[in-house]
Amino acid sequence: MPGLSEFELIETLLKPLAVNAPGAFALADDAAIMPEPLEGHVLVITKDALAVGSHMLFDDPPGDMARKALRVNLSDLASMGASPVGFFMALCIGRDTKDRFLKEFISGLAEDVERFSIPLMGGDIIRQDGPFIVTITAVGSVKREDVLRRSHAEPGDSLWVSGTVGDGALGLLSARGQLGTLSARSQAFLSNRYRVPQPRVETGLFLAGLVSACTDVSDGLLADVDHICKASGVGCRIEQDAIPLSPAAKEVVQSNKGLWQTILTGGDDYELAFAVPAARGAAITDLMRTGPIQLTRIGIFEPGSGTTLVHADGVGVHWEQLGFQHE
Repeated sequence: MPGLSEFELIETLLKPLAVNAPGAFALADDAAIMPEPLEGHVLVITKDALAVGSHMLFDDPPGDMARKALRVNLSDLASMGASPVGFFMALCIGRDTKDRFLKEFISGLAEDVERFSIPLMGGDIIRQDGPFIVTITAVGSVKREDVLRRSHAEPGDSLWVSGTVGDGALGLLSARGQLGTLSARSQAFLSNRYRVPQPRVETGLFLAGLVSACTDVSDGLLADVDHICKASGVGCRIEQDAIPLSPAAKEVVQSNKGLWQTILTGGDDYELAFAVPAARGAAITDLMRTGPIQLTRIGIFEPGSGTTLVHADGVGVHWEQLGFQHE
């Protein structure tokens, strides 16, 4: 077997990522013991798999691949209002994968282990003939009564979104060299937003107990809001002109309005979309002033089903595709 063996990889690179998890036993046992949740709390568990060539580009920096793999899971925890506890990781490594790639991958992962205080608790490593694949299972903790779900939005609740929308999907186009007329600064910004998403963990903790429904924007804004609608049995009217865009995304649509569809349906933003009851509006406004990230009201939930997209003057907008579809 070329390069580092499985046991050498664990001993030299992965074991340091488990130092803050006593139940991981320094990755020396077959399984780990999860810490008991605090009284009144429950554990939230999520899992995502990312493959080079499907979810990451072949020339993406290995450290960015690691950060993205962990952060998409952290975004799921944030959408449930949970704080990170630990994660498990399986690596499917191509037989020709170089040790340098693995070291850079683990180095990037180590940065986020420290940044988000989420230790590695176990996993698996295999060598195979296919592409590099990383699968992460992340565990979080939240008060039972504060768990955020998709299923409790009601007519009259307002729709809000964190951060800016569309950067991830436009970033993929930029990383592929398909936005060549864009300024170099905007291309770099968008490419980074695709490669290294920013999970809204702190925002999710603020929203826990305040909002009636929440989801992360991974499949595309329209598709993910529609997930809330279906789970809650309501409809939603979204004002396209209220959707927050980054300066780079604004630069894109100024030159090509057709890319609004990419912004609305492309996914990979990992922002939070959430429903706010009228009685909680003031609390969200206060959070908007003092919280860690921009929050924007972009629509309202109504009786009915599905999402309706309108301009500020009420004229409807139609796009062919709702969002990313899993094969």
